[in-house]
Amino acid sequence: MSTLLCTIMLSVFCILTVSMTYASIDALQILAIESIAGKSHWNFMSAVLRSLTDIGHNVTVFTPFPDGNRDNYTEVFLDLPSKVEMDAEYTLNTFGKSTVMIPLLMNMTRSFCKIAYEQREMLEIVDSGKSANYDIIFTEIAASECASHIASKLDLPLIYVIPSPMITYIEHTVFGDVSNPATVSHLFAHHAVPRTFAQRFVNVILLGFSLLMLKYKEMELKKIDSQPYDLVEPIKPSLVFMNTHYITEAPRPFPASFIQIGGIHLSEPKGIPNDVLEFIENSPHGVIYFTFGSVISMSTLPDRVLKAFKEALAQVPLRVLWKYEGEMKDKPINVMTSKWFPQRDILMHPNVKLFISHGGISGVYEAVDAGVPVLGFPLFYDQPRNIDNLVEAGMAISMDLLTLQKDELLKNILDLINNEKYTKNAKIVSDRFKDRPMSPAELVVYWTEYVIRHKGAPHLKSHALNLTWYQYFLLDVIFVIFIFISFAIFITYKLFKIMYSYFFLKCSQTIRPKLE
Repeated sequence: MSTLLCTIMLSVFCILTVSMTYASIDALQILAIESIAGKSHWNFMSAVLRSLTDIGHNVTVFTPFPDGNRDNYTEVFLDLPSKVEMDAEYTLNTFGKSTVMIPLLMNMTRSFCKIAYEQREMLEIVDSGKSANYDIIFTEIAASECASHIASKLDLPLIYVIPSPMITYIEHTVFGDVSNPATVSHLFAHHAVPRTFAQRFVNVILLGFSLLMLKYKEMELKKIDSQPYDLVEPIKPSLVFMNTHYITEAPRPFPASFIQIGGIHLSEPKGIPNDVLEFIENSPHGVIYFTFGSVISMSTLPDRVLKAFKEALAQVPLRVLWKYEGEMKDKPINVMTSKWFPQRDILMHPNVKLFISHGGISGVYEAVDAGVPVLGFPLFYDQPRNIDNLVEAGMAISMDLLTLQKDELLKNILDLINNEKYTKNAKIVSDRFKDRPMSPAELVVYWTEYVIRHKGAPHLKSHALNLTWYQYFLLDVIFVIFIFISFAIFITYKLFKIMYSYFFLKCSQTIRPKLE
């Protein structure tokens, strides 16, 4: 009885202490804009917003993927063009090249900003100014700072929500800092950690190219297609919520305003349809789950690649759930296809032994959380690096899609299934991933309220944002040091010249009479 009483008193004490430590925050009025028409982007943003509405904050969100209004949550449809189920080869050839990807992203983000800021409901908010009664803005940035325009107009704190790992080419824009290419891999790099000279060299080239290309492309677009948001000085975010976690991202330095909330989209399993569940549970050797996400259409893969997948999967003793659009010709007898599967629920089933994936970050966290080994076929953007992080963790094998051979594929599938080290490492990574002092949702709530409590939290912003590019890279300091060293060398040279001339002449005058 006394133990119970002590426990109750301790709990009350902790609650009172927390209540006195932090000033109470009334229900916030949050304006959110999902400025990228990607379903995985929205899944991340919606999870962030749900964590805020669940504790009573009010959210109004402009989104291209409306789910429906609920208590203290209002959606406004934002009609942005969405790219889903695209041709596989076109996607690889277009999005797989950094020379194409960066200009494309700049064009796309500015175009989406234009659509969003010309929408009637948005114009009404902008015209109302500070009387709009919002407390804070949430939006996503992918390339252009036009995403911050609404926060600038309303003079409100801004929080960026980024559903991928750190976007290397906007890191300087957002935080003022540039990652060290000797230790931190570029977002477009095909390696998790730059271990070799070649990888560090590629990192430097990627970093320099992406920074220059981004700057040049935006300057070009501002010149040929100037928009109202170009006339307003963009503001820097108070915080950035990033879909990263140190288990799936190599260790690196982070600024104070960088908050990792990787896996926030993970929800409790909701159940699997009966036909799929029966297929899984009646498989004596287990199940492989196979998907390349929503961006590309699996049926558009080259015939030779599809043939290699079919022939290899037909030879494994496991059953296969294959996300595939339409009817599959020559479908192996151990394969079930569907245009949609409840991915999260399937991966959590104990009879699922392998996940064949393109390496999208959402699927990566689902595999890590479930402790399932991965056979990766990264396509573009952050996917090669995402998969390589799992390879580094010892729970995955990475392969190239367009050079796929049946024998190599079959060998790797059997290795991942039969070699216990992959499953063991996947479970270790899963345990580390789940071991957190606070859940991602709790982090979102705490830091959002922190920004409001501290009037935008300007103290979290790096001084690097106040520096010019030549000051940041210490070029002015290096120039002064160079001048000083040059001056010191020049003085030393002159002194030696004078000393040489003096001693040479003196010696000459001494030696000459003796010779005579």
